[in-house]
Amino acid sequence: MDKIVECVPNFSEGRDMKVIEEIVNVIKEVEDVYVLDVDPGEATNRTVVTFVGSPEGVKEAAFRAIKKAAELIDMRKHHGEHPRIGATDVCPFVPVKGVTMEDCVKIAEEVGERVGRELGIPVYLYEYAAKEDYRRNLADIRAGEYEGLSEKLKDPKWKPDYGPDEWNENIAKTGATVIGARDFLIAYNVDLNTKDKKLANKIARVIRERGYKKKLEDGTRVQVPGKLKYVKAIGWYIDEYQRAQISINLTNFHETPLWKVFETCEEEAQKIGLRVTGSEIVGLVPLEAMLDTGRHFLRKMGKSDGIPERDIVENAILSLGLNDVAPFDPTEKIIEYKIEKMEQKKKLVDMNMKDFVDELSRDSPAPGGGSVAALSGALSGALVSMVANLTYGKKKYKDVWEEMLDIARKAQELKDRYVSLIDEDTDAFNLLMDAFSLPKKTEEEKKIREEKIEEATKVAIEVPMKSLKLSKELLKLSKVLAEKGNQNALSDAGVSALTAYTSAYSAYLNVLINLAGLKDEEYKNRIKMEAENILREVEKEKEEILKAVLSKL
Repeated sequence: MDKIVECVPNFSEGRDMKVIEEIVNVIKEVEDVYVLDVDPGEATNRTVVTFVGSPEGVKEAAFRAIKKAAELIDMRKHHGEHPRIGATDVCPFVPVKGVTMEDCVKIAEEVGERVGRELGIPVYLYEYAAKEDYRRNLADIRAGEYEGLSEKLKDPKWKPDYGPDEWNENIAKTGATVIGARDFLIAYNVDLNTKDKKLANKIARVIRERGYKKKLEDGTRVQVPGKLKYVKAIGWYIDEYQRAQISINLTNFHETPLWKVFETCEEEAQKIGLRVTGSEIVGLVPLEAMLDTGRHFLRKMGKSDGIPERDIVENAILSLGLNDVAPFDPTEKIIEYKIEKMEQKKKLVDMNMKDFVDELSRDSPAPGGGSVAALSGALSGALVSMVANLTYGKKKYKDVWEEMLDIARKAQELKDRYVSLIDEDTDAFNLLMDAFSLPKKTEEEKKIREEKIEEATKVAIEVPMKSLKLSKELLKLSKVLAEKGNQNALSDAGVSALTAYTSAYSAYLNVLINLAGLKDEEYKNRIKMEAENILREVEKEKEEILKAVLSKL
């Protein structure tokens, strides 16, 4: 998925598993939504559900879940240890990938408005979605809980953002719901070589944002701020692991990176004679947080971070010691990888080389030339990154280290974009075949079929056009390598130019064959002219690179 939103609704039922199952099932029914965790609590009589998906999918799933909870949970009969204000107590939306906080605020507003209008439930917006500062804090909105809601609704200050503002029988059953947008929370524990909870707590007090109270000589106490913003922390002892840990909630990993938390814990542990032996992520973590961590430690080692994504993740796992107390499986612990695993879709890029070539050789038209064009581009990107990395760190080429590091990073990005196009091209072809298979008995059916064929053909053109455009970027990088890169890998720079050109020309041919079936003449002429211009530029660039390479061999 290019865009991923997380939603973590809390439902006021933690004992009746049948009710919990019905709520979770309506979430699972929504396309492009994946339930990652269901955590019921008997004492709290509360269940926390974590699911992720596309913005539209998550928005729909959240509404259905709130609706189902309103049908099944009667707040007049609810008792539990955790504060709550309604059947769906709170429902936050969290940006994970390809979406902004503003996007999540909009989702919160749209879901809140629909819940208030269609379900008759009072809705309060909180955190980043709050309309007023005094409504940002969940605890302030929840004050008085469900039992005080009827009086709260009488106070103009606490008029709901959406839904009814007068007590009625429906509200008596459902209570209110708090909906909002917040940053991703990483639950993170740092392991220490001690069983002493007090020592762990001593470090926690220093690193957490609110800090601790210090007693002065005159007996007064002052608040000493902690070292790290967006960090909440305590020290505790875990029987299961036979060691003390610093238990941390990191509420904004963009501002306070995961690696910064780890290194600060190390620094403070050393001051009191302790060692950090590793760390543990509880629940799931966004890929971005892991990549940022892996790149940080690679830079500290003086190594290039223009390497494959999975290698960067592996470096983060090793550097943070995430296998210290329990195995860290990236496909289970990293949100994006977990989604890929749950999709269980057979992708061409997941095949081994022999299986892919065998699949390509069969009499089915897809995968075909478009996928090969993308594969050629991916191979070129990989070679560009390799040559740049073979140049970076070598004393002889110290003057171009930063330039090579930048090229390696860009090449990895291009490589990954090409890899995604391998399957995207086949998907586009299948979409076109689906359009051709539509019924055509009536005039209306014929019209719809023609429109769908036209739309699908344009999709089938846009994919190889992406490959064609990317080749220009690759050849610019290859040219720099031919001029300044490690001379021992000069031939590889030449091959990267040739494979980029192969990708471009192959993509061009795929554009042409699909253009022939279009009726939109303006679109055909515009795309054909653009493709020809790019191909001319690419061919010129390729010849100049080969000339430079051959002159030095």
